[in-house]
Amino acid sequence: MFGRLLGNVSHRVPSCLNQVLLTMKPQVVFVLGGPGAGKGTQCSKIVESYNYTHLSAGDLLRAERAREGSESGQLIDNFIKEGKIVPVEITINLLRKAIDETMQKDEKKFRFLIDGFPRNEDNLQGWTRVMDDKADVKFVLFFDCGNEVCINRCLERGKSSGRTDDNRESLEKRIQTYLQSTRPIIELYEKHGKVRTIDASRCVDEVFADVKAILDKEG
Repeated sequence: MFGRLLGNVSHRVPSCLNQVLLTMKPQVVFVLGGPGAGKGTQCSKIVESYNYTHLSAGDLLRAERAREGSESGQLIDNFIKEGKIVPVEITINLLRKAIDETMQKDEKKFRFLIDGFPRNEDNLQGWTRVMDDKADVKFVLFFDCGNEVCINRCLERGKSSGRTDDNRESLEKRIQTYLQSTRPIIELYEKHGKVRTIDASRCVDEVFADVKAILDKEG
């Protein structure tokens, strides 16, 4: 009798665990910093060492812009070329879809690095409105880097990236947008003790050593 009960319990446990995992909210780390601060590079290294999925708001927007038949493609193109921030509804829908698809494929994939978002007050309000009860934001990983270093890195990247916005004119607009719109968001999270700042002007491995120390501590 006892053996049968124990057998029944052991069969139920995996099922219960699966239910917990399926209902688990996505855990989100926002990754912010100026253009060229190394966000994408560091996110790639995090994914190699930790169980995070990297979602780049910019990459999702560029993919949508290139997708044949996209209703938002031309609009996204115009905003990117001008170095402006794409309307929040478009970005949030792309992020939400990517999160849902990732978790449906693998219930253990519930940790996300969201790179380049939220970039302004409108982004933050949109996230709060749509995602606040659907995801937990653990903290902001802020890659702090001087403007000139960022511009030079992007110009170098532009030689091989094929990105239309890796030119000085677009970059200067993007830096101004970042300073006026994104820095206040970082400062807002800072007031709540939810920012982890890293000096991103150093070489990739030195920056990643600091990233690892933060992630190991945060769990």
